[in-house]
Amino acid sequence: MLITFEGIDGAGKSTQINELADALSARDIETVILREPGGTAVAEQIRHLLLESSHEISPIGELLLFSASRAELVQGVIMPALASGKTVILDRFFDSTTAYQGYGRGLDKELLRSIIAISTCGLTPDITFYLDLAPEEALKRKFAKTSLPLAFEGDELDRMERSGLEFYHNVRQGYLEIARINSERFVCLNALDSITVIHDRIIALLGERFGA
Repeated sequence: MLITFEGIDGAGKSTQINELADALSARDIETVILREPGGTAVAEQIRHLLLESSHEISPIGELLLFSASRAELVQGVIMPALASGKTVILDRFFDSTTAYQGYGRGLDKELLRSIIAISTCGLTPDITFYLDLAPEEALKRKFAKTSLPLAFEGDELDRMERSGLEFYHNVRQGYLEIARINSERFVCLNALDSITVIHDRIIALLGERFGA
């Protein structure tokens, strides 16, 4: 089974992924936790370039770098893990590309679909959990332990996070539209709910749909 988590940074994906992995492990379900971009030696280098680099990267260049990282992860790790019967929990997948590069950067959706199909080898998640959070709330979480002003700018943010508030509003609207179109696969969760409430709903939904 392939389970993906989506949402803007600060929505709580990592926390819920770890909670789910622990719950599945307690049931003797072997899991593999991965992230995008990353997960292989090559993909991690691409991640560093995309997120930590101070260099400007064009929207098309950004798309192709994310896609190259994904292709390495899908073919080198995800498909072999699924073939061996493991459950893969993935922090971001191709829905991030549609939300960020499509709705955020404004790239052509047909172009995205073609490149996504190549980079994923046609692989689609069994279920996607989307943690919905307003960009302003994401900023509050990011700067909760600092005295820095709330703004999508500054050295403490990665290259993607410095794209600006309007960009993140477009990304969020993109996610909501993707969820509407793919309602059979997407589960929208309120990221403002408690960790326990969100986790319990995830476990309940997995049980209802897959008997997990």
